[in-house]
Amino acid sequence: MKVKKESIVDEGIRNRERFYKNDHVNQAYIKRAIHHVLMKIDQSLDVFTHQFPDCASTNGVYQPIDNIEWTTSFWTGMLWLSYEVTGDEKYRRVAEIQVDSFIERIEKEIEVNHHDVGFLYSLSCVSAYKLTGNERARDAALKAADLLIKRFYDKAGILQAWGDLNNPKQQGRMIIDCNMNIPLLYWATEVTGDRKYRDIAISHVRQAASYIVREDASTFHTFYMDPESGKPLYGNTHQGYADDSCWARGQAWGIYGFPLSYHYTKDTSLIGLTKKLSHYFLNRLPEDHVCYWDLTFTSGQEERDSSAAAIAVCGLLEMSRHLPLTDPKKRDYEEASLSIISSLFEHYTTAIEGEENGILKHAVYYKGGNMGVDESCIWGDYFYFEALVRLVKDWEMYW
Repeated sequence: MKVKKESIVDEGIRNRERFYKNDHVNQAYIKRAIHHVLMKIDQSLDVFTHQFPDCASTNGVYQPIDNIEWTTSFWTGMLWLSYEVTGDEKYRRVAEIQVDSFIERIEKEIEVNHHDVGFLYSLSCVSAYKLTGNERARDAALKAADLLIKRFYDKAGILQAWGDLNNPKQQGRMIIDCNMNIPLLYWATEVTGDRKYRDIAISHVRQAASYIVREDASTFHTFYMDPESGKPLYGNTHQGYADDSCWARGQAWGIYGFPLSYHYTKDTSLIGLTKKLSHYFLNRLPEDHVCYWDLTFTSGQEERDSSAAAIAVCGLLEMSRHLPLTDPKKRDYEEASLSIISSLFEHYTTAIEGEENGILKHAVYYKGGNMGVDESCIWGDYFYFEALVRLVKDWEMYW
């Protein structure tokens, strides 16, 4: 059944005072956190010049891989952020070597048959084009956008996440993560003037708002549509605890993804929806403000997911910047963001000394598959760094 956005429950923020303890989180504090990130990046710069960190660490150490995973651009995105905040050409030189790898990857279509080309090319080639005017990077990102829209089902109005488009058993799956992939399509319309990319992005985000978001403001990880009739079928989870629970990283993708679409569409219903998702998320944070890997857990021995926490901060900050100063919740979101960032910096970052080459500890990639459980996850490192950059400058997004 289609969920009407106005029927979704708004819990409000319970115990909002818990987030108002951030007098110490000033600009000097954030710059110390950024300095820590840069030191960790510098430790791995030689290793990850022509190769990339794996999706998740193993015993705290990212192994080097070729440019084949859906996650490789998160490291490249961190290099571009490093270049922005320091102006140091060493980061740009390595990032441009990696951009060449992404250009080759899309030209040869190496492991790009999925919706995560949005992640891959927004953080590598769109960012390169915005920062340096690299036309080859622009063209590669447009090729990625053209590949992404091939995954669109007109009647269902969605982009299929992964799976063979010609295999009936794999067709019609959309997932909450795709909210972060469709900014590539909005950008493609901006640089080409062709509305087909934007129209597909808008269709998908509307379907995600209608079917992935539940009436209690939690989210499914996955929702299936009949690609032939467009009929909504059912929601379930691939990476969460249960079909009816709320996977923390999925909720965070929603908190960030919906306001990214607002940025391009100015559809105010997406901000209202994001507020409700945010309240659900914030109300289920444990004492130290860093979520468990599934929001069904609010205490106990289950693993945290620092990566989901970092994504959510970026979403809260993106939503907040679109709110007027008169909005009574604006400061709540900003204070909650600072509370989470402070906890991540003080309790979830790796030491400068030692073999660990990630930035955030205690993330979870895929609990059910026993992949990257209580490890560093490269997207967590990226979004933590992006959140810090957002807090020190008026940042032009790569998304």
